[in-house]
Amino acid sequence: MAETKKLFIKTYGCQMNVYDSERMSEALGASGYTETQTPDDADMILLNTCHIREKAAEKIYSELGRMKSLKTAKPDLKIGVAGCVAQAEGAEIMRRQPAVDLVVGPQSYHRLAEMEVKTRRGEKALDTDFPIEDKFEALKNRPKALRAPAAFLTVQEGCDKFCAFCVVPYTRGTETSRPVQRIVEEAKNLVERGVREITLLGQNVNAYHGTGPDGNEWGLAQLIWELDKVDGLTRIRFTTSHPNDMKDDLIDAHAHCDKLMPYLHLPVQSGSDRILKRMNRSHTADSYLRLIERIRTARPDILMSGDFIVGFPEETEEDFQATLDLINEVRYGYAYSFKYSTRPGTPAAERLQVEDAVAAERLQRLQALVTQQQVEIQNSMVGRDVTILVEKQGRDPGQMVGKSEYLHAVHINDCDAAPGDLVQARITEAVRNSLAGAMI
Repeated sequence: MAETKKLFIKTYGCQMNVYDSERMSEALGASGYTETQTPDDADMILLNTCHIREKAAEKIYSELGRMKSLKTAKPDLKIGVAGCVAQAEGAEIMRRQPAVDLVVGPQSYHRLAEMEVKTRRGEKALDTDFPIEDKFEALKNRPKALRAPAAFLTVQEGCDKFCAFCVVPYTRGTETSRPVQRIVEEAKNLVERGVREITLLGQNVNAYHGTGPDGNEWGLAQLIWELDKVDGLTRIRFTTSHPNDMKDDLIDAHAHCDKLMPYLHLPVQSGSDRILKRMNRSHTADSYLRLIERIRTARPDILMSGDFIVGFPEETEEDFQATLDLINEVRYGYAYSFKYSTRPGTPAAERLQVEDAVAAERLQRLQALVTQQQVEIQNSMVGRDVTILVEKQGRDPGQMVGKSEYLHAVHINDCDAAPGDLVQARITEAVRNSLAGAMI
């Protein structure tokens, strides 16, 4: 009987990294690894990294420094770095931190099992290629555990937009889309393992252009309607979208596809046309607002979410005020906001930077505004009836936790439903980051 080895994966960043970490676990599961929740008893540690946040690479090097002691105590421990920092830094990671045995980019993790064998021979393993073979196809027959009621499913990767602040085109490559049939097969497999809600993932997911079963190129709306046919799948979401790829048929799907949830994450980044142009974002504030209007005409109850970068190079107070004006007009249920930080090699890194204290003060003002909107929207939910997909037990006896159609977390007391059930609930209270409800 093969020896069971323990794998610890620490995941940073976006939902796509969460999905990728699950695939990595499956890839190494075929080599006898089972996951552990602590690095202390692991035989292999993988850091699945993200390059979007401030000083991402330095934070990974700091984490690796803390893990050196684990390897000193356990010489056979293997340490690997995966994801976008791995792609960007490559062999430099091993040079700066010799304790690292393995570096693998986000397009090559289906080769992990072979790389792991190499490390067991005492060799270093590096793979940051953009291979021809389909990593998803390579992993499709790996053993898979039962899943939670909600799952991610990557359908598109990479980006052709080349925003001035972003490294994604360099770490994930250009836009590629998986064939429709392979996505549907994976969705059916997830449903067979207990999944009821699937979130379709992509760096620009609404730029999806996969080959359909008819041999023609399909867009995201066509894919959603195909997934709508999957028995047992009750909810569909997608993220992250680009305003320029929000086509008429996708807006129409929000109006007519019952399984497509009334929630849309649509990053704008800034409300200033001058800054948007400097960001190489090919939309304007006005075109974005008109798009929101069309979406809300199609689905009046849709909850909007957005991304904002504050303190982008050359941003003036007038530019920042334009962003606040846009936020006030849209009214977001959720928003993710960040202070600009340079990414070496991107055009914006070479420009005149906004003073850090100014950017920090603007970020506080923006976050205060979006928090106010989030609270007001959550308060408006009190008294409304919603459908909850039950996901897990709550902290209190008899309490279950799930998500509403609008992605709000809802706690339900005296609930006898099981994970995966859909229940009707009336919202009774809004608290800071969630809602409370009672079954009806």
